[in-house]
Amino acid sequence: MTFASSYTDIMATTIESRSKKIADNVTNNNAILSRLSTKGKIKTFSGGDKILQELSFSENSNAGWYSGYDLLPVGTSDVISAAVFDIKQAAVPVVISGLEMLQNSGREKMIDLLEARLEVAESTLSNLITGGLYGDGTASNNKEIDGLQAMIPLTPETTTYGGIDASQFEFWQNAVNQVTGPTAETIQSEMNNLWVQLVRGQDRPDIIMADNTMWTLYLDSLQAQQRFSNTNSADSGFVTVKYMDADVVLDGGMYDVNGSGSVTEATGAPAGTMYFLNCDYLHYRPHSARNMVPLSPNKRYSTNQDAEVQIIAWAGNLTCSGRKFQGILSSEA
Repeated sequence: MTFASSYTDIMATTIESRSKKIADNVTNNNAILSRLSTKGKIKTFSGGDKILQELSFSENSNAGWYSGYDLLPVGTSDVISAAVFDIKQAAVPVVISGLEMLQNSGREKMIDLLEARLEVAESTLSNLITGGLYGDGTASNNKEIDGLQAMIPLTPETTTYGGIDASQFEFWQNAVNQVTGPTAETIQSEMNNLWVQLVRGQDRPDIIMADNTMWTLYLDSLQAQQRFSNTNSADSGFVTVKYMDADVVLDGGMYDVNGSGSVTEATGAPAGTMYFLNCDYLHYRPHSARNMVPLSPNKRYSTNQDAEVQIIAWAGNLTCSGRKFQGILSSEA
């Protein structure tokens, strides 16, 4: 069984050597994660049973005007707290049968086979995490990451997010503009109404994620000479136009262009939705020891099959430190 042990080592080391590339490709495959990477908002954590995201929830009450020898207040001012997020996990197995090991008996052949399998695993895990970014964290029995539907719901005043009850703390409520039947003639006005709720000095949304419908409405509202795209975003492979100084990114996935009903695949922003995101307050938090790495270097054999498995694993979550700077423009059915 020397060959089996040898190829087990090849599997483990090949996955290990590709782990950073896989993590980078997952990041670069999504406009939100790509923006967070650019802003330095991807930060690993190394331990604990929860992910703590520090946030400032009020001003320092000691601040004030004074003159001459006036006494200055030095009382305790509790202004820092933290939102608390569960650690979510994802994995994808890479499987090779005993027959495939025999058929790919040379080291180079085995690596070629593994490369092909890893590319599929990489894209699968990338799509899984990208889909989770738009979820509410309840899929797969609450095992999915806490995505934008959890962070930026249509009813923020009744939700708890990051362990903080938004009904008790108004600063933890995102902005909402839910409209009936937006058109190309009204879409910019509705975007303006949401935008003004999200600007505080230099704080403002820097990226807007739109589904097919909302993207098309906004594009139709623009004159040809107004369709300015962002070169950096375009170079990253994302289709963008500008609103104010924010990038509007198409992230709706495929849909039925011809009305035939034959195309059903769709990933990305939910139908009829635009998410206005201030990425200064968003954070992608993978675990430092579980960011697209082999789950273990140990041999994993099926008990009743001639096959070997290595598992690429990820753990972490998407977090937020400023929910009031995030908004949703939604079209009512």
